[in-house]
Amino acid sequence: MKHNYNTGLVLSGGGARGFAHLGVIQALEEEGISPDIVSGVSAGSIVGAFYADGYSPEEILAMFIEKKIFSLIKFTVPRSGFLKLTGLRDLIRTYLRAKTFEELKKPLWITVTNLNKGRVEYIHQGSLPDVIIASSSIPILFEPHRIGKYRYLDGGIFDVLPVAPIQEYCDRIIGVNINPHYEEKHISGLIKVAEWSFYLRILASVNQNMQKCNIRIDPQKLKGFGIFDMSKAREMYRIGYDETKNVLKKENLLTT
Repeated sequence: MKHNYNTGLVLSGGGARGFAHLGVIQALEEEGISPDIVSGVSAGSIVGAFYADGYSPEEILAMFIEKKIFSLIKFTVPRSGFLKLTGLRDLIRTYLRAKTFEELKKPLWITVTNLNKGRVEYIHQGSLPDVIIASSSIPILFEPHRIGKYRYLDGGIFDVLPVAPIQEYCDRIIGVNINPHYEEKHISGLIKVAEWSFYLRILASVNQNMQKCNIRIDPQKLKGFGIFDMSKAREMYRIGYDETKNVLKKENLLTT
């Protein structure tokens, strides 16, 4: 891949808070900033894929609200203890026009964790739906996704703000972190413990990678929104939108 991109966009993981990514992209587009290449993980890989496929942020928002994305999470055999992303896979295969990375309108990198090899992998070619599902499979809660002979999980285990795969190819990188800094006083139950444990792991890599970005969008008003708060999609969208406008104003990049 050649170094020929003006602006790269990096979208972090963060579950339902990924709706804020859509607000961020909408604000960027309104100010004439259209990223040339996208790197995403987990929720960022879902948003990044639909955006790179040519959907507008508002089209993606409407689609996920209409399809009730929370219902896309389905249990496997109860004794397995895992959730399965069967419905999300169906939505991706139905509405994502590109079936491979090569068919996308914008270059896209997706971060996954190879469970068998115990390492992070950055993928930018081949079949698209399987890689999105793999990148979105949160450990402990979701069933590892098999691609070929390997099983994969959420790439955020190793890299929740994946700047690395596109850093050398871009003149400017916009980093979007949707994992606000906060303290948790009440931690109980499987989902809450898993969510909080994953959050602590996230903090270690986010701060370091944000320093590699030229423009940093880190909406702290997302505090209080959990990774499964699907019902507050429009509110999170607006938070991402407003924060981006504020950041662009400080950077003297507003055109309106």
